[in-house]
Amino acid sequence: MDKQEIVNILEEYKNGHIGPDAAVKRIGESGFEDLGFAKIDHHRSLRQGFPEVIYCEGKTAGQVAAIMEKLAAKNPNVLASRADNAMFEAVQRVLPDAVYNEQSRMIILERQSLPRDPARIISVVTAGTSDIPVAEEAALTAEIMGNQVERIYDVGVAGIHRLFGRLEDIKQANVLIVVAGMEGALASVVGGLVDRPVIAVPTSVGYGASFGGVAALLAMLNSCAAGVGVVNIDNGFGAGRLASMINKTR
Repeated sequence: MDKQEIVNILEEYKNGHIGPDAAVKRIGESGFEDLGFAKIDHHRSLRQGFPEVIYCEGKTAGQVAAIMEKLAAKNPNVLASRADNAMFEAVQRVLPDAVYNEQSRMIILERQSLPRDPARIISVVTAGTSDIPVAEEAALTAEIMGNQVERIYDVGVAGIHRLFGRLEDIKQANVLIVVAGMEGALASVVGGLVDRPVIAVPTSVGYGASFGGVAALLAMLNSCAAGVGVVNIDNGFGAGRLASMINKTR
């Protein structure tokens, strides 16, 4: 349920088409839906501006499909992260217009594109090509939530001239998401060059001493560049969601 749906219910009550008990019942019933294995939060869009996003890892393909079908009944746009092909096949049987982005492992149902302000860009920047799957999770999340997204990939510090070649584009961004594994240095470099918030995403890319992304995480947390915030390892979705919220704040 979104704000417009509540307005419509209140208008129906105001005009005498439904009574107070019916209005309360319709609003209350939309709060959450209990499927036994999941309680779907149908008020998430009302509170936060976008429906509940399904985190697929640990769920069965049938559970993912059932949750997504219920969300799609009340929302034009639905997103599921960390999905595999079997989950997508189950979803597609009930939602044929859903699509799967294999690189980011996201299932996307977008029936009503949200308006995007071309003057307020979210730039997603990666250190290396190996960081792109996490970056795409961030980029696709921000796009479906109604943001103009620019991708600037493979500009890490091992060849820093590549970054400087895109510096003017980077400076045009309203919010930046910087995705890096290994030692995670790119977030500090970008943070020191711009006057916009930088959301750093450490990835699990790297050899043994990167400790599955912990080295990049600690480096980003210890950044000496002001204005750099950090999300969890490989959390492209969290970065995309946060960037969207910042970008839409007026």
